[in-house]
Amino acid sequence: MKMRAQDIEFTLIRSARKTADIVIERSGEVIVRAPDGFDDEEVREAVADRALWVHRSLAEWEDLNSSRRLRPLVQGQGFAYLGRSYRLKFVADADVPLRLKNGRWELSEAFVATEGEPAARKAFRDFYIAKGFPIFTERVHNLAPLVGVEPGGIAVKELGYHWASCGEGGTLNFHWKAMMAPQTVIDYLVVHELCHLRHRDHSDAFWNEVDKVLPLYRERKEWLRVNGAALDL
Repeated sequence: MKMRAQDIEFTLIRSARKTADIVIERSGEVIVRAPDGFDDEEVREAVADRALWVHRSLAEWEDLNSSRRLRPLVQGQGFAYLGRSYRLKFVADADVPLRLKNGRWELSEAFVATEGEPAARKAFRDFYIAKGFPIFTERVHNLAPLVGVEPGGIAVKELGYHWASCGEGGTLNFHWKAMMAPQTVIDYLVVHELCHLRHRDHSDAFWNEVDKVLPLYRERKEWLRVNGAALDL
């Protein structure tokens, strides 16, 4: 539900929660989550009370996202994998469209020539998805007992402006772009979603649960906030 308070446009999501919460999504959209009992005027007052914070956060979002750009597929261009940048090399004798070998991305010249750049970028996405599934599966398997939950399925896929989500039946979904981040950040995303199996909101109880498993989660969360926009093809 779209609403406006002063000059702030936001999306309202009501649920069975005790307090109102305001977040700036990766897309720059302002999301307000409010208790079912809050009427529209109470929601607008809550947003107006935090208007200064919202404007500052949106200005910061614009600054951080100025680094978002489409990386050209040229020889020597760097593309990240698990927190490290590897240079791109075009090869003539490749038996697969793309592989990471000897510290280089090897991209088939013939594949690019016949299929085009969109297919080459899809080859990167397919690589991250294929490599991401066993990595996320292993991390979920190891970290779930620390949270005390039993998740459902695991998927690595396109999630738009969300790094991860907790779906129906406890399925944990992770964005393929997360495979560009360091392993420590991947662990933060895993723990974050595992804790959502206990607490669906971002209440103090939720963050306390995250803190029990990852006492340094704030550093990893901040890394993602600052560097997330640059994790792109």
